[in-house]
Amino acid sequence: MFLSGRPLAWQAPRKLGLAITVVGALLTPVSALAKGSVPEAGTVALAELPREAQATEALIRAGGPFAYSKDGSVFGNRERLLPAEARGYYREYTVKTPGARDRGARRIVCGGRQPAAPEACYYTGDHYASFRRIVQ
Repeated sequence: MFLSGRPLAWQAPRKLGLAITVVGALLTPVSALAKGSVPEAGTVALAELPREAQATEALIRAGGPFAYSKDGSVFGNRERLLPAEARGYYREYTVKTPGARDRGARRIVCGGRQPAAPEACYYTGDHYASFRRIVQ
C-alpha cells in the first residue's frame, strides 16, 4: 500500500525516528534547555597546544607586550560558546600562525577580573567556531 507516493514500509522507520526524537526531547532535563546555557567546552593541556599558543599564554600572564594592537581587547562572546559572563570579562589574544599574512584564525580568549591573572583561558584554532579550555 502507498501513502503520499511511498510504500508504508518506508514511512514507518521515519515515523519511529521522529517519535524517538520527541520522547528524547521530553526527557531532557529542563536545566539543559535553560536560556543562555552553553555546552561545556572540552579541555586541552597547555603543553599540547602549538608553541605559538604557549608563547602567547606566557605573554598574557606577563602582561605583554603583544604583537597586535587588538590583543587584550574585549571579546564579546557573541557566539555564546563560552560560559556567560558580564561584558568585559573576556579578552582575546592572537596566536601567531606561521606563514599567515594577517592575524590568522588562532586565538586565546581569557576571562577574569585581572587580565594578567586570568581565571580561565580558552584556545580556538578556527576563529571562534569552537573552544577548548586550557589546562596546565
